[in-house]
Amino acid sequence: MLYYAFKYIVLVPLLRWPMRPKVEGLRHVPRGGAAIIAGNHLSFCDSFLVPVSIRRRITYLCKMEYFTGRGVKGRLTAGFFRGVGQIPVDRSGKDAAQAAVDTGLRVLAAGGLLGIYPEGTRSHDGRLYKGKAGVAAMALRSGAPVIPCAMIGTFEAQARGQRLPRRVPITIRFGAPLDFSRYANMPDRREVLRAVTDEIMYAIRALSEQEYVDTYAAEAKARAEARLQTRPARPGLVSSPGPEPS
Repeated sequence: MLYYAFKYIVLVPLLRWPMRPKVEGLRHVPRGGAAIIAGNHLSFCDSFLVPVSIRRRITYLCKMEYFTGRGVKGRLTAGFFRGVGQIPVDRSGKDAAQAAVDTGLRVLAAGGLLGIYPEGTRSHDGRLYKGKAGVAAMALRSGAPVIPCAMIGTFEAQARGQRLPRRVPITIRFGAPLDFSRYANMPDRREVLRAVTDEIMYAIRALSEQEYVDTYAAEAKARAEARLQTRPARPGLVSSPGPEPS
């Protein structure tokens, strides 16, 4: 009840009406039963635009930090994420990936609609990166279909570090469900998990038409940040230290 009240009282006026996303392929989202929506991740607003664009409740797995902030801002942030149906997941430590899979499986076991970003983090440059195998593990163990989803235009609307979104054309495109029942007896085989994940990423790429990079997003982002830190300063751009104090 809280989810739908928050959705129609807060999110729809705040996001759907001003940003007016165009939704394509909505017929592919099942009206009931367990299913996984696997999408690209370009912007902070992705997890809010999808819920306001479909009728069903969708649950996203969300990093724990959004729920543990202090003070008024921290409580408001936590309340906001709970209001849109997100579940906190601790992403630190060696057991973090399994904890995320277990949490997702509980949502699916209850017949819910689970939203997940196989890249694991937002793209820092608008390209599509290699998917992590957690989405495949959830699909094979639950038997739930995977609906590929492409967010188009949200990177331009609100790239990483941008506080408020700009009004640009946005499209949310859903593809036909992917059925992986042929692998039902092989949920723990590494090569199968990789093949299923790659098939999901290929479907997302076909919908989004993004450039694909066969590297994990977090690794690519770390390398990009390292290059910026080691890049020598251009002549004339370094400020003078000023006179020595007497």
